[in-house]
Amino acid sequence: MLRIGVLGAARIAPAALLRPARASAEVEVAAIAARDPARAREYAAKHGIPKAYGDYESMLADPSLDAVYNPLPNGLHGRWTLAALKAGKHVLCEKPFTANASEARQVAEAARSAGLVVMEAFHYRYHPLFRRAVAVVRGGELGAIRRIETALCFPLPKFSDIRYNFDLAGGALMDAGCYAVHMARSLGGSEPTVVSASAKLQSPAVDRAMSAELRFHEGYTAGVRCSMWSSTVLRISARVIGESGEMRVFNPLAPQFAHRLTVRAGDHKRVEHFDRRASYDYQLDAFAAAVLRGEPVLTTVDDSIGNMTVIDAIYQAAGLPLREPTA
Repeated sequence: MLRIGVLGAARIAPAALLRPARASAEVEVAAIAARDPARAREYAAKHGIPKAYGDYESMLADPSLDAVYNPLPNGLHGRWTLAALKAGKHVLCEKPFTANASEARQVAEAARSAGLVVMEAFHYRYHPLFRRAVAVVRGGELGAIRRIETALCFPLPKFSDIRYNFDLAGGALMDAGCYAVHMARSLGGSEPTVVSASAKLQSPAVDRAMSAELRFHEGYTAGVRCSMWSSTVLRISARVIGESGEMRVFNPLAPQFAHRLTVRAGDHKRVEHFDRRASYDYQLDAFAAAVLRGEPVLTTVDDSIGNMTVIDAIYQAAGLPLREPTA
């Protein structure tokens, strides 16, 4: 049994961890920590979590816990993942992995030195829908790749939200674009360079929307788009254009609600659908398998370094400062 503690009483935790854990025979959410002891106790009582801690350090010192789930604000991901590793805990860390690529390399080195599992929570990557999308591209049915297009746009008009807070490593590229970048890299199969980027700003250093052009060394290009407030209200998609065909994926992020994978090759078209089991369930299965049985994960620390490297380069190309860890 894998016993997990949660760092912070986050809104994402019920969907990302608590509900999947209840359906798992291998995972127990055994503790919650919050900076406010009363909030920790309230959260524990509401969700049936046995232990509540009034600070993060006390929970990390609990010897009965094997791992932690880190859904803290972006700028705190690296700091508390490092603290968890120092305490001997495996980590499932929410995206984006860290504030920037330099911090990602620091976390990766600590994970390797400790011999512990650190897995970035790109849950969509573990769902059969996107695994199939990658297999279609790799299988050659589309022919040589010419173009990849990925997008994650959703409306977040509450500008006081922490996702717009520069000091917490916020911005549309960090919160939404990390998915679009990751999808493009996963489908492309190698590390791209950033050709250009353009941001729409909510404040002088914080993007509410971002678009970027990438180029892979094999010669094909990619366009990534993301927004938390723009004229594109909602778009969650991926598209790959090849010499011999085209693939479109609708809603790769949350396929349990609705999804579609469409392939056109030659004179043929087909539409594929997959089970409605949540992507978070598949992600927790993978994390448990990695910790308990040493099975490999798709979202490794090296993959996280690659993703943060592209994000940093997009910010630089758009003329915006890199995000820094929160003090």
